[in-house]
Amino acid sequence: MVIFWLSVLAFSILLYVLLDGFDLGVGILFGLARAEDRRRAMIGSVAPVWDGNETWLIVSGVILWGAFPLVYATLFSAFYLPLIFMLAGLILRGVAFEFRDKARQLRVVWDIAFCGGSLVAAFMQGVMVGVLVEGLPVSHGEYAGSDFGWLSPFAVLCGLGLCLGYSLLGACWLVRKCEGEMQSWAYRLIPRLAAVLALLLVVVFVLALALNLRVLSRWLERPYLFLFPVIGVVAAIVLAVSVRRRRIRAPGYAVVATFVAAFATFAITFWPYMIPFSICVDQAAAPHASLAFMFWGEGLFVLPLMLIYTIIGYRVFRGSNATNPSRY
Repeated sequence: MVIFWLSVLAFSILLYVLLDGFDLGVGILFGLARAEDRRRAMIGSVAPVWDGNETWLIVSGVILWGAFPLVYATLFSAFYLPLIFMLAGLILRGVAFEFRDKARQLRVVWDIAFCGGSLVAAFMQGVMVGVLVEGLPVSHGEYAGSDFGWLSPFAVLCGLGLCLGYSLLGACWLVRKCEGEMQSWAYRLIPRLAAVLALLLVVVFVLALALNLRVLSRWLERPYLFLFPVIGVVAAIVLAVSVRRRRIRAPGYAVVATFVAAFATFAITFWPYMIPFSICVDQAAAPHASLAFMFWGEGLFVLPLMLIYTIIGYRVFRGSNATNPSRY
């Protein structure tokens, strides 16, 4: 039961990052678009699926709460403010999604809200990941840091890195869903975003060496982890070639492979810890009776139905904006 729920949690988090990642990325890139027709095309590309994507964030929270309550309590104590900012950003962009279509004089306000909410949500997610990599102060199973202990230069750089990563996902999504000038603009963005992201990753690695983070010792203990950066390099080459040849689907697959490799690196590096070097999986797991009770409801029915719904939704709305026009 513990391994089952840990696997489901990892799957739901990864699915959220990939699915909500591209529509958050579109929201961030929305701020770079000036023409109204371009902005309508960007919103129309994510309009049918964006709210379903965020459902997987709720799934992850529910699994943490029910299956790993100690991790849930510790993370929410440590990340109270970042989570509030993240949820506020998600709510703001959701409201702006609907209101900008009705507004006339104040449309610019909702445009800023849509872009700003996407940026804040993505940045806070990256910050929280950065803090976990850097090391969360935990004492006797409780968070031992300050209210602003999550705010550090390393975490900020990780937040910026995830914003760039989501933007790259968003640009690849626009290549797949748009046509003509909009698609060409997205093609031009991809190499620029990839170059800046690569430079930022180098800076983050150098800072990690300077801080002598404990996570670095894991790479020496587990040399097979170097396989994942190799996958990232191969994916970057595929991305460059596919953009040069104007492929439609390949850029997205290459960026998704990079995210999957990064996620696997993070998970395997810290195994068997759920909160790095503080709380192990066995310590965090709820009693077997609770895990089994959850299995017969959420595990056996709710999650499969959600997955089927997601697959059908993306199948129905496949194709470009021209094929599936939106009211936006």
